Amino acid sequence: MHSLAKFLAYRFSLILGLAFAAPVHAAPADRGVIPASPVRGVTEREITFGSVVPLSGANKETGRLLKLGIEAAFNRANETGGVHGRMLRLAVADDGYDPNRTLDAMRQLYEREQVFGFVGSFGTATAAVAIPYALERRVLFFSPYTGANVTRHDPPDRYVFNYRPSYSEEADALVRYLVKLRRVPPRQIALFAQDDSFGDAGFAGVAKAFRTLGLNDAAILRANYVRNTVDVEPAINQLKAQKTPVRAVIMVATSRAAAKFIEKAHAALPGVIFVNVSAVGASALASELTLLGPRYAAGVIVTQAVPAVSGYSSLVLEYKESLAKHFPGEPPDYTSLEGYIEASILIQALKRTGPQLDTERLIETLESMRNIDLGLGALLNFGPAEHQASHKIWGTALDETGAYQAIELE
Repeated sequence: MHSLAKFLAYRFSLILGLAFAAPVHAAPADRGVIPASPVRGVTEREITFGSVVPLSGANKETGRLLKLGIEAAFNRANETGGVHGRMLRLAVADDGYDPNRTLDAMRQLYEREQVFGFVGSFGTATAAVAIPYALERRVLFFSPYTGANVTRHDPPDRYVFNYRPSYSEEADALVRYLVKLRRVPPRQIALFAQDDSFGDAGFAGVAKAFRTLGLNDAAILRANYVRNTVDVEPAINQLKAQKTPVRAVIMVATSRAAAKFIEKAHAALPGVIFVNVSAVGASALASELTLLGPRYAAGVIVTQAVPAVSGYSSLVLEYKESLAKHFPGEPPDYTSLEGYIEASILIQALKRTGPQLDTERLIETLESMRNIDLGLGALLNFGPAEHQASHKIWGTALDETGAYQAIELE
């Protein structure tokens, strides 16, 4: 609550500051010559971006994969001369998915590494700390790994852009899938969620879907767990105690907590359908469940913000080629693919902005980008009132071998 109040105060002060600030008139870019740049994080030869991700703690694998995906895209661009002759560099700071450490990580990147902007930072509660810091300094905060409302205001925060759909959209899609395709009565659907703004965002999506079905929010059964723990027993006991048996659980959780819940629920809630939003970390969840045994993995559903890594869309093929070249031995993964996509959008925007790069020019370019075709099978769009590029959600289900297979959600 303290982080949220602080965030709202920062946002209000920023709006006031922008309202009374002198207008910025960007000079036309000279697209032929790279000038000596006085812009933080930009030199004649390099552009430095920062990312705050967990490289320690329970979610370190997701953080590592996000970093790897962004670097695969940066490396591909650098092979052909970078962007207008400047190489792209990623500086990373570890906050362990602990919002109490996020501010120090942001300072490390902004003050010590002198980054131009932030890309691909991980987490919802951490974003509630990081975004006010970025907004105060009028620094780009691009495509954080969260679908929470803290990054999606109306009107949008000028310096915050998202690639992925919201958790609300994912949860809404999962409710409709369970009710329409799996024939689960809404009152037999429960929510297992992290007890913070990440879980709250998932609840908001479930609530939206329930209202569409003519049901009140009070009909939603929510069982929580504490962030950065795998203490799922209270949630299991809460669901076991229900008079009306639970037939499906929508999970808004990170990989280890989700895997522990599925393990315990197999005995306590036999026959339950497990469905997860994409932030669970698809590969990390699959690895955890495969270690437990085939019966724990089979049939577990995960929504994805990216197309199937086993597919043959042009972007996925490009990603796999870059991954094999720059990180040999790394298997294709939904999380690193998302990092690759968000970095690819950013690279396109940098190219369109021209060699005279600064934050305001880049923001104006991003807001002008329509019908971006990366080869995903879905067009992406930004605008002055639309800072979320994608609303497309893909469905996948684990088989007994721990591999994801594409499924239709509607």
